[in-house]
Amino acid sequence: MAKKTRSARETFRVPQGGVDLSAIDSRGGAIGPKGKAKAAKAMTELGARLDARQEALYASAVGGSSPRAVLLVLQGMDTSGKGGVISHVAGLVNPQGLHIASFKRPTPEELAHDFLWRIRKQVPGAGMIGVFDRSHYEDVLVVRVDGLVPESEWRSRYERINAFEAELDEQGVVIVKCMLHISPETQAERLAARLDDPQKYWKYNPGDLDARAKWTDYQAAYADALANCDTDAAPWYVVPSDRKWYRNWAVAALLAETLDAVDPQYPPTEFDVEAEKARVRAAV
Repeated sequence: MAKKTRSARETFRVPQGGVDLSAIDSRGGAIGPKGKAKAAKAMTELGARLDARQEALYASAVGGSSPRAVLLVLQGMDTSGKGGVISHVAGLVNPQGLHIASFKRPTPEELAHDFLWRIRKQVPGAGMIGVFDRSHYEDVLVVRVDGLVPESEWRSRYERINAFEAELDEQGVVIVKCMLHISPETQAERLAARLDDPQKYWKYNPGDLDARAKWTDYQAAYADALANCDTDAAPWYVVPSDRKWYRNWAVAALLAETLDAVDPQYPPTEFDVEAEKARVRAAV
């Protein structure tokens, strides 16, 4: 009997009992395509699968038969590829069914509210696939590493995040959280590449080096966030991201498996199909 291949959701789900990111190979490829060419072929197949599922998800909401939505959360160190995933994975589906939100440094207005205030405003509506480029996890990552709030405050946010995500799950929002895991060597290469290409200067931020100097602190912050906020309602996946083509395939596979589990259905028709066909023929 052939050995059953592990699913992407089984393979990339964070291990229970704690997360040691240094033990997870950022160039890993335990499952899936073994080269760029095979990955390209696999992405074509995944694209057709994602497109079909997304159309059914959207149609089910328009038809009023389902409140379901999907939220893809992307977190990772600078240059890990959040924008690349949005382009190469979210770009596989109809943009009418996408809601993309990018969370930058909070504005004064946002800072005047609870840290989840700006997040709630961007939760995807029924039938949509939402994508968060960074997210509410910035408030237990950057805030922690840069000491912007007391430890008692950021630690209390784990429980509040879990409650928020459980609330979304109850409302029909299915959450897929991906930590794009890269090595410091790969990050250095990507930062240097931005400075070698004038068309990529706009991507370079001198502040990225300040964050890079705190690499160890960020890895500890990520490990705690993953361990404390991985739930069945909102699982965390660690995606090896040193190789862009593998990263894109892995996130696409996670999203496809999630949509397969949601299994959106087209709404039932409320008219006589044969009668309408006859009317159309008569109108020609």
